[in-house]
Amino acid sequence: MLSWFEAQKVNDAKVLVVGAGALGNEVLKNLALFGVGHIVIVDFDTIEHSNLTRSVLFRADDADKKLPKAVVAAQRIKEINPAIHVIPITEQVETGLGLGLFRRMDVVIGCLDNLPSRIFLNRLCFRAGKTWIDGAIGDLEGQASVYQPGKSCYECNLTEEEKSDFDKRISCAGIVKMNENAGRVATTPVSASIVAAVQVQEALKIIHQKESPVQTLAGKLFVYEGMVPAVGIYEFNAFDNHCLAHEYWTPVIEIPELSAETPVAQAIEIIKKILAVESLEINLRNDRFVDRLVSRSGNKICSPMLPASKIPAFIRSNEELHFIQVAEGFYQHDFENINETFPSPHLTLRQIGIPPLDVLQVSTPQGLFYVELSQDINQYEALTSIC
Repeated sequence: MLSWFEAQKVNDAKVLVVGAGALGNEVLKNLALFGVGHIVIVDFDTIEHSNLTRSVLFRADDADKKLPKAVVAAQRIKEINPAIHVIPITEQVETGLGLGLFRRMDVVIGCLDNLPSRIFLNRLCFRAGKTWIDGAIGDLEGQASVYQPGKSCYECNLTEEEKSDFDKRISCAGIVKMNENAGRVATTPVSASIVAAVQVQEALKIIHQKESPVQTLAGKLFVYEGMVPAVGIYEFNAFDNHCLAHEYWTPVIEIPELSAETPVAQAIEIIKKILAVESLEINLRNDRFVDRLVSRSGNKICSPMLPASKIPAFIRSNEELHFIQVAEGFYQHDFENINETFPSPHLTLRQIGIPPLDVLQVSTPQGLFYVELSQDINQYEALTSIC
């Protein structure tokens, strides 16, 4: 027993792990061994044979069948510790996770391999007021850091070039793939094991933080250099009060009548009644809704009626549209905000790109409000008894 370890507190803890690759495998294994009681795993990818040399939870048969990483990882850590509750989610962090899920977590662990996803995760954690632990590995090195709202911020540590590159990628939502991976390098199971161990240790300290004087890596950077070898901890405490990532979505109004399956028109009327306002706009902050694509020179028009995140796949699945995209590209008409004049009020919130248990930013003449699709908590049975 660790001197500060409380078994019941760990059993009650809720941890969200984003990414179930090499690093995520090691993080999940450690969480299961410690007995963390409620784990949510998020990864939209499937298992490949190249994953097997550094992913302790995956098998060759999983790769043959191209099974989802999140689902298989959930099954395997339940084999390690049958007492834990595990929820796999096969969605992208940028567009598939409701903020209400973040609100119910004690800590978030990022096991991602690209800059855009880390930026989105950082912003979501700020909105929910949650600390998150980032890990990164490559070849024989790795690093970990803790980002805590009010103290440290991932985006504040980025260079201007990195911020500019991110802004370019999301400026034409849908046409450019938002989760584009760049700069992938080979990794080893050793670097994954070391960094994941540090991440889980930090998570346990955060879970116990109110009762324990232990210090976390908030505002610091843990670096492992396997080639030298060397380990160091460095000050990494950038926090710019003017950073646009520092949004605090509070207070949140929980609305049990609202779900991602609620039609837009009905949702607007429910929210107007709850807020006692005559008009409002729902701000589509993470995923715009695209109703038209127009080819740049041929003036060919199509109506995808999809969230922007699904447009790349929509274009790839249609041979004619894919050819136009390669040859000349499209102009995109989309909605950043929706109100009573939205032309497709019969569509559900999910159909326009709002995931289950999300928190909506709502603009009204009386100011901004944040409302949760609270009916969707019923989808997460392992969380309902402890929320």
